[in-house]
Amino acid sequence: MTAIRIDNLTCAFGELRAVDGISATIDHGELFTLLGPSGCGKTTLLRSIAGFNDVTSGSIWLGDKRIDSLPAHQRNIGMVFQNYAIFPNLNVADNVAYGLRARRVPAAEIATRVEKALQRVRLEGYGARWPHQMSGGQLQRVAIARALVIEPAVLLFDEPLSNLDAQLRTEMRVEIRRLQQSLGLTAVYVTHDQEEALAISDRIAVLRGGRIEQVGTPEDIYRQPKTPFVASFLGGTNMLSGVAGAFDGAATPVETCGVTIAVPGRIAEAGSKVLLSVRPEALRVADAGSGMRLTARLVLREFLGQIQRLHAELPDGTPLRVSTLGAAAVGVQEGASLALAYDPAQIVAFPAP
Repeated sequence: MTAIRIDNLTCAFGELRAVDGISATIDHGELFTLLGPSGCGKTTLLRSIAGFNDVTSGSIWLGDKRIDSLPAHQRNIGMVFQNYAIFPNLNVADNVAYGLRARRVPAAEIATRVEKALQRVRLEGYGARWPHQMSGGQLQRVAIARALVIEPAVLLFDEPLSNLDAQLRTEMRVEIRRLQQSLGLTAVYVTHDQEEALAISDRIAVLRGGRIEQVGTPEDIYRQPKTPFVASFLGGTNMLSGVAGAFDGAATPVETCGVTIAVPGRIAEAGSKVLLSVRPEALRVADAGSGMRLTARLVLREFLGQIQRLHAELPDGTPLRVSTLGAAAVGVQEGASLALAYDPAQIVAFPAP
């Protein structure tokens, strides 16, 4: 069983604490994603697990073995880099074999293991090709094969798809997920792409300023964010400031941006300032029978194929984003008044800072 345990880990560079007292447990066979904006500490944490960064304090455990003081080559960890790190002077087979040769594996065994690794990433027969003859997606598969061929206990991914175009990113993330599941490998995956994290992760840790804001399944983090930052960063939301009214036994009315929104449950004492997270998909163009309604002005409509994105303004000028199916009719012209129904169950309230 190859679980990873991180205990109160700190990595400092001078006065900067890139990783600031992080603790987390990554279960065996889990794909655990570190998600956050640039500079939040996710890559520093990943490189600390790999052995490429010195740890200031705290510990990292692989199963029951402490590894934070071990050199990288003794940790039995494979890593896939953002820029592939492919040697241009070696063909595909020799690139994949590099780690095995460094470990002095017998030549006969190297050939067998390289071929097996290439089969796993669907590159059978590509061993004799040179890197300049390969596409970006193929080079990424070579990098994954090179990480797999050493038969690591853990596989680390440092933004592996950031250099690929949008369609290829989607295809490759599915391949990575299927491969990780079929091999039962423990994997830690770094990305700043929210959709990528939601699509492939068993659990996500959202980082900010070197610390973890929230850990949970993609569904839990998206639907029940613990902080305004998590709500805003993961998937995007409308964050509205308001003042709570008196709880009526079922919901708390919140006066916000010139409108009143009823939020289920007792969210705060009457008169308290609150923030409301209203996801774009929690809003829809209202029909005549809709109960919970807001009035806004349609500023811009973007047709994006599968969805339409409506940009509206509340009475006080606060911008509001609405997502609806691409085929749905929007019978309102830009600049006209727009009635919006909302699902109160999808609204999350936070105390105002």
